Amino acid sequence: MAAAVLATKAREVLEISIEVSSSGTSNWHVGQGANPPSQRTWEKAGYVHKHRASQITQERIADSDLVLVMDRSNLRNVLAMATDDQHAKIHLLRSFDLSADHDEVPDPYGMADGAFDEVLAMVERAVDGLLSALGVADPSDT
Repeated sequence: MAAAVLATKAREVLEISIEVSSSGTSNWHVGQGANPPSQRTWEKAGYVHKHRASQITQERIADSDLVLVMDRSNLRNVLAMATDDQHAKIHLLRSFDLSADHDEVPDPYGMADGAFDEVLAMVERAVDGLLSALGVADPSDT
């Protein structure tokens, strides 16, 4: 979902092209398409993104300018995989939402569709904050 929001906002709202990919720290669902409730939620909100599950690797971390994770468990896993000089480019996505009361995005997998709507709102605020922090957008414009 976060990849859909970031890729779409960068492409359509900001008119810039960035490569956005999504991967997990475990090998669950590798090769599968997007979780149906997640995809329904982002598409209903107007986001366009194709997703195929993959697992993060040290090479992907090295090749990325920025690595965003959703929760502290994934943060620990990615930091453990990364070299010390790569740690500065790894962040919790929600840390960019200055209005957030905590810095994790919960995983709504297996929950009712309403949980996906709540996560989408969190992700949108965090992506707006990220784009603002990068100096490419004013959150009120997105």
